[in-house]
Amino acid sequence: MRQSQLREHSRILGLGAFRPGVIVTNDDVCQWIESSDEWIRQRTGIVTRHRAGADTSVVDMAEGAALEALEKAGIEASQLGAVIVSTVSHPYATPSAAAALADRLGATPAPAFDISAACAGYCYGIAQGDALVRSGAAEFVLVVGAEKLSDVIDNSERTISFLLGDGAGAVVIGPSDTPGIGPSVWGSDGSKWDVIGMTHSLNDVRELSLAAEAAGSLSAAAAERNEDGKKLWPTLRQDGQSVFRWAVWEMVKVAQRALDEAGVKPEELAAFVPHQANMRIIDEMIKQLKLPESVTVARDIADAGNTSAASIPLAAHRLLQENPQLSGGLALQIGFGAGLVFGAQVIVLP
Repeated sequence: MRQSQLREHSRILGLGAFRPGVIVTNDDVCQWIESSDEWIRQRTGIVTRHRAGADTSVVDMAEGAALEALEKAGIEASQLGAVIVSTVSHPYATPSAAAALADRLGATPAPAFDISAACAGYCYGIAQGDALVRSGAAEFVLVVGAEKLSDVIDNSERTISFLLGDGAGAVVIGPSDTPGIGPSVWGSDGSKWDVIGMTHSLNDVRELSLAAEAAGSLSAAAAERNEDGKKLWPTLRQDGQSVFRWAVWEMVKVAQRALDEAGVKPEELAAFVPHQANMRIIDEMIKQLKLPESVTVARDIADAGNTSAASIPLAAHRLLQENPQLSGGLALQIGFGAGLVFGAQVIVLP
């Protein structure tokens, strides 16, 4: 029996992004919830967010980001040994967004699969892409974070709807002569399963529809609302205070572990690319990690909002566009969110 030949190192070879063209301002959001532009800016740091139109899908956005990543990596889709898409907003349980993306790109018959790890999904994908390349299972791996969160929100729900945007980011991971991706620190805390999640399950919708049909009263209104008049179709919601405290106090420990595992000191970093959840969370993490002013911090949330699995690659893409001199430097990235799940690595910026 033979086994795959191991490779010592991997790195990110190319990075791409797709931002849909519809810009939603805070004033737009305030048509649906009782709030103000000032309150949203002060509490979250968000000024605008991108939203995709009805004719733009998760796979469409993933494709746009992937094509740029492949071009920058200088490889063809046919060379990919795996395609990984991190998403919680692909509208089909099966087939996967990754399989559809692989077909569009011309990567078939590369293995393709989705990751459901919400805001930590991209870091989960990096962990798996790194492992696949170094194990010899694949030479090149495409990792995409793609979300159309506008499809899974109720605009009138005020715990999370005003935070969220749409978009996609992608990277190509390949072999390297030098270390390019540090050890992944990842995990979950299922005891907080209900802190961020969907308001209802698909089974709830199915049961209501069947009951309404049996009573001969099936209608759009009946299928959409429960006895309390609340919408029953599944949308995202969160316990904002619990999430904030968890992110601030627990995720700093994860970020520090990623630095320690990689043998990197804060002053050696060129950049910090945290999940773009809330500007106040980012500021508190910077303070607790004691990052020096020489570290450039990604703050894409101001213009893009929270894009879940797409958040980190989108933020890194903008960071490099605005600061090309950071290419080749070390960056600490950390994702955290629903589940509650988390992942972090130190990487070399492409």
